[in-house]
Amino acid sequence: MEIHFILLFSRQGKLRLQKWYTTLQDKERKKISREIVQIILSRNQKTSSFIDWKDLKLVYKRYASLYFCCAIENQDNELLTLEIVHRYVELLDNYFGNVCELDIIFNFEKAYFILDEFIIGGEVQETSKKTAVTATQEYDMLQETMEEYMNKPTF
Repeated sequence: MEIHFILLFSRQGKLRLQKWYTTLQDKERKKISREIVQIILSRNQKTSSFIDWKDLKLVYKRYASLYFCCAIENQDNELLTLEIVHRYVELLDNYFGNVCELDIIFNFEKAYFILDEFIIGGEVQETSKKTAVTATQEYDMLQETMEEYMNKPTF
């Protein structure tokens, strides 16, 4: 299964996180993002979370005020993709403690780091929640150590 891109956006249509695993021009990415956000936000909440879109399939899920959307190949498994989205939300919850939109806005680099620990090149790399969260915590400790080191006066 290959994910082409992942978009996180608010109910107001504000893009909060985007990860592209296919090469596209920036202008094309913006056009696609706007189109997908508009399509998903205009749908009734009781409709399916799967949309046939161009030559891909969109799989999305809303958690609180955020929509998580993945674009996959038409023949790929939609339910597995929903599980991947849910696992990413669980990873964010484990790290932030009941993640909310503001966590992603103010700590977007951490949200990207967690995503990169989980998915690389559009394919799931780490299925263990514990391993992915531990890697993120180790990165935080390394970052704090570097900041302390850089702030020490040199003589």
